[in-house]
Amino acid sequence: MRWLALYLRSRRAPMALAAAGGLAVLMWSLWSVFSDTRDVGFQMVVLTVLLLVVALTATLGGPDDALEGTAALRWPRRRVAHLLVALLVVVVLLLVTLATGARFGPGWLVVRDAAGLLGLTALAAATMGTARAWFLPLAWTLAAALYPSSELVVGQVLTWQAQPPASTAANLTAALLALGGLVAYAVAGPARRPPAEAGQH
Repeated sequence: MRWLALYLRSRRAPMALAAAGGLAVLMWSLWSVFSDTRDVGFQMVVLTVLLLVVALTATLGGPDDALEGTAALRWPRRRVAHLLVALLVVVVLLLVTLATGARFGPGWLVVRDAAGLLGLTALAAATMGTARAWFLPLAWTLAAALYPSSELVVGQVLTWQAQPPASTAANLTAALLALGGLVAYAVAGPARRPPAEAGQH
């Protein structure tokens, strides 16, 4: 348990969890106050999932790049568990609202987008580093939410985050991103920071 506590602190997990919880409460409160309907708007659900994923991005890397690459620890297993717990946090925070006056759903949309965006973020962390891992998910999701396209399969793939839960193309895209990110992050871990950047921490 001591190792787990040290691990969570080194990954800034308490701060990230507090930020994710605060964002969920904020978005829930905004919809509760300013809307007359219980079901949260589709775009707001997508953007809320994105915000929660971004809040948890900082936990994907630690302060010591050398430790991340050591063979003394079974990192792949720990990294897989880390991503699965992050997915659980996002899903639980939003699906618990289904019993309240502002419902973030449908449930499958939340699960699909959370898994796909976490996979995309993990893939970015493994290739670009944790500090920049949120850039691609943010830019892609904002574009998809503002300009969704459902006429062609390629449009459904490019805007998978904003597609209805029944979209096969969107579901497959999210599954591939989730699996690809999980494997890349579990095997490689976060990309090492440049020496100048690492020296600032």
